[in-house]
This record gives sequence, C-alpha cells and structure tokens, in this order.
Amino acid sequence: MCELFGATFSEEVDIREYLRKFYKHSVRHPHGWGLMRRSSEGLTEIIREPVRATGSRSNSRVVEETVPQSAALAHIRLATVGAVKLANCHPFTGFDAFGRRWTMIHNGTIYSGRQLMNYLNTQSGDTDSERVFMYLMDKIRDAQRSGSLSPEQRFGIIEDLTEELSPRNKLNLIIYDGELMYVHKNMKSTLFAKALPKGHIFSTQPLDSDGWEDLPLAKVTAYSHGQKVMESSRTGSVFVPNLDYINAMAAMNI
Repeated sequence: MCELFGATFSEEVDIREYLRKFYKHSVRHPHGWGLMRRSSEGLTEIIREPVRATGSRSNSRVVEETVPQSAALAHIRLATVGAVKLANCHPFTGFDAFGRRWTMIHNGTIYSGRQLMNYLNTQSGDTDSERVFMYLMDKIRDAQRSGSLSPEQRFGIIEDLTEELSPRNKLNLIIYDGELMYVHKNMKSTLFAKALPKGHIFSTQPLDSDGWEDLPLAKVTAYSHGQKVMESSRTGSVFVPNLDYINAMAAMNI
C-alpha cells in the first residue's frame, strides 16, 4: 500500500524532521514520493517523483529547503494499482469551480466502485486513487452549481464520498482544501494523529515513541489551523482485510 503524512498548524512550523522520519519509510514503499507545501514565495507547490524517496537527491534537497509550514501533505507509494510513473504519484490536486485548490493523498485499494470507471479514459495515470480524486472534484463542482460552498457543506461532501466509497474498499484519505484538512480512515490502526503545541500531525505509522493516538474509525474529522473543528456524526463502513488481502500484503513484505 502507501503511507500518508499530514500537518496542520495555527502558525508556520518547521516540519523537516518529521518529513525526514516519514520518508525513511520509503525503503518499503519505493515506487514514488510526493509533497504538498508552501514555497518560500508563498505559493502552493506539488512536488512528485516516481522513485524511492530514500536515496533521491531531489527528495533530500526538497526536504531541507522546505520553509516552515502551516499545512502540508506527504506521500510515499507502494504500487498495488497502476504503473510506477510520475502520473501515479500522490498528491493529486485540482481546482473547483470557484478556484479553490483541493489536494488529496490516499492509502488503500478500491475493489468496488462502478462510479469511478467513468474516469478510466480521462485520468492522467492509471490508479484507483486518481479516480477517487476525480470523482470528488466532480461532486464538488456539481454542488457548486447552486453557488459557493460553506465549510459545513464541503465537509458534508467528504462525508458523503467516504460513506459511498468505503464499503468493501480500503479508503484512508487526507484531503486539504486550503482551509480545512479532512482525515478519514476505515481500517483499524492504519492512521494516527499527534497533538503538538501549535496543531496536529497525522501519519500512517507513528513517527516517534509518544503522543500518537489512533484516529476515529470510519469517520471524517476536519481540522482548521491545527484545531479539530468538525467530526462525522455517522459512522461509515469499516474495511476488514480478507485472506486474499492479507496474503497480498505479505507477498509485498508489508
């Protein structure tokens, strides 16, 4: 599978040490890495490379040059669906009808989702993760036909998406819309949060020895400027790995 990292803070924080620890996990996730960050000029950057992060000169340089951040997403890929190429690296990003940038990283596999098949001929790569993102963007743009969306309305769309796509699928997501960071997992002990003085960080695996808590299972939680502001009132479907899934993960030494 893949691993996810997210960060949201009330002010800009140096996250380079967390990124170094996170990207070290790419020894077992060698098929690409990515980062969403703010550049030194204040612009959102999406940096991706279809190689293992450890040993990549580009990754080392990007991490060391990363200025303090108020929000960031990072991803390392173990290819289960889709070839090893740039178009299949996360994060995926795009703009809605009102110019808001949405960015998503995914850990999991989509086994059931006919509504995603419409994107097979239009996506840039060939991953199920990209199809989830394209479906999300269409749902957002459809909702915007009546006007711009409030934070609560955007949260509702993410809730609906996860409730719709979670059954029979592993759907661990971190999504950032420039204001809210949405976090969702539907498999036990596969995404953790750590509270820091100025906000929260999230990781598929704890990056150090203390302070990490298992995120709520099969619920969407939203954070703004480091603080939790919304949580699902309903619980979606939990992904329980079957024997085929366990054997596949074992074959990849996960």
